[in-house]
Amino acid sequence: MSQTDTTEVDVQALEQEGEIAADYIEGLLDIGDYDGDIDMDVEGERAVVAVVGASLDELVGKRGEVLEALQELTRLAVHRKTGNRSRLMLDIGGYRERRRAELTKLGQDVADEVKQSGTPKPLAPMTPFERKIVHDAVAAVGLRSESEGEEPERYVVVYPS
Repeated sequence: MSQTDTTEVDVQALEQEGEIAADYIEGLLDIGDYDGDIDMDVEGERAVVAVVGASLDELVGKRGEVLEALQELTRLAVHRKTGNRSRLMLDIGGYRERRRAELTKLGQDVADEVKQSGTPKPLAPMTPFERKIVHDAVAAVGLRSESEGEEPERYVVVYPS
């Protein structure tokens, strides 16, 4: 599948990415002596691997920093085996799902505030994953938002219509 052909998703390739990632994560869990079950799925155009279980907070870290690092390492492991860049998403202990709900509400609340005040509002720095969720929530309310700044201090600004 070429990069320009985004209409067709190669589910089999994404499932293979998920298998490689699950094996890699399972090895890491074993090394760290963590208990966790691994769920694999394909959502949209990416493989999703989730680790569920008790006491996985150390693997998420403060503001998801450890989770982000583990996701990058897992993507590298997938790339090493497949030769293809991976957009795989890793979730641990439901952190990303909880964060998605929080950020969707934040985006809606800030959009409502900006509609009322007519004044642009910058938000705190966020990861690319977090900014995307806020942009989507703001767009759903009918306003415009942009990312500004440089990583790791990149942030969203919500603008009135």
